[in-house]
Amino acid sequence: MKKLLFVYNPHAGKGMIKNHLFNIIDIFTRNGYEVTAYPTQAPRDGYEKIRSDAALYDIVVASGGDGTLSEAISGLMNFDVKIPLGYIPAGSTNDFASSMSISRKMTDAAEEIMDGVFFDYDIGDFNGGHHFVYVAAFGAFTDVSYQTPQWSKNMLGHAAYLLEGIRRLPKITGIKCRVEHDDEVIEDTFVYGMVSNTVSIGGMRKLIEDGVCFDDGLFEITLIRMPTNPIQLSNTLTEAVLDKFNEKNIVTFKTSKVKFTFDTPIAWTLDGEAGGEFNTVEINNIKQAVRFIVKPDSKTAEQDALLGRVENTIADKSDVNWDNLFEDQEYIDF
Repeated sequence: MKKLLFVYNPHAGKGMIKNHLFNIIDIFTRNGYEVTAYPTQAPRDGYEKIRSDAALYDIVVASGGDGTLSEAISGLMNFDVKIPLGYIPAGSTNDFASSMSISRKMTDAAEEIMDGVFFDYDIGDFNGGHHFVYVAAFGAFTDVSYQTPQWSKNMLGHAAYLLEGIRRLPKITGIKCRVEHDDEVIEDTFVYGMVSNTVSIGGMRKLIEDGVCFDDGLFEITLIRMPTNPIQLSNTLTEAVLDKFNEKNIVTFKTSKVKFTFDTPIAWTLDGEAGGEFNTVEINNIKQAVRFIVKPDSKTAEQDALLGRVENTIADKSDVNWDNLFEDQEYIDF
């Protein structure tokens, strides 16, 4: 029998997974999987469980917020083979799920995994060894997601982030930064900067330029210049809330590698979690590093065509020799 490791955060979002846990496990079992369910007990617990045990399973499914997903990714990055990963969103914002069109209804997301196909997603390497799934950011409000109390997020959802951000307005200052990429150097003062592979950040979908591709080996870089006076700062923040930005205040470009240099240590967040403070940050795109299981759509069809994949479904795989599949590097790698 095929084996599935289900790692979930019982406290994510409003803790609603407890109302769906039986049905989720039943869906996996009905599709031929022997399920091991593991509720995480503390930060990094999901990472440790997946890092130590994932090789014993045919697929891994993670459920929680973006932080739980990030832990799952970091755990899987320890393996030389691509162990397929499914995701059931249960957090307050779930930017990754929004970008990948994963259902917010937990049982539907579980069904999508069972009926899903492979999609190899780019992952970010942060200063050689730390990984992020969809965004690394610095500047104003980047710590709001992990500084906002859990009880507030449970009660108010995405509005809790906005309220916490408004509380911090008087403390916003610009950050002098040198940015190097593709033989180009940018030096300016920014109020915010991010390296992303998503179409949604904090629930906002228009901040990032069009044409995001999740598996092209390129990040979208967005830098917001520090306004010259309090009125302009207020206008910029209003634009953020309204999901509409004035292009003259923003620097955007695509790249596979970027380096940031600051005068003083600057705090970063990785997928909404604290990432540490650094004077220098180097970020590289690891192309198609993690194999997700998602419902089929135009982006999965395009990737399948490029890779020449056949039988690319999770359902009805009892005859597949997984050991040979993982050894077939021509099949796995683009």
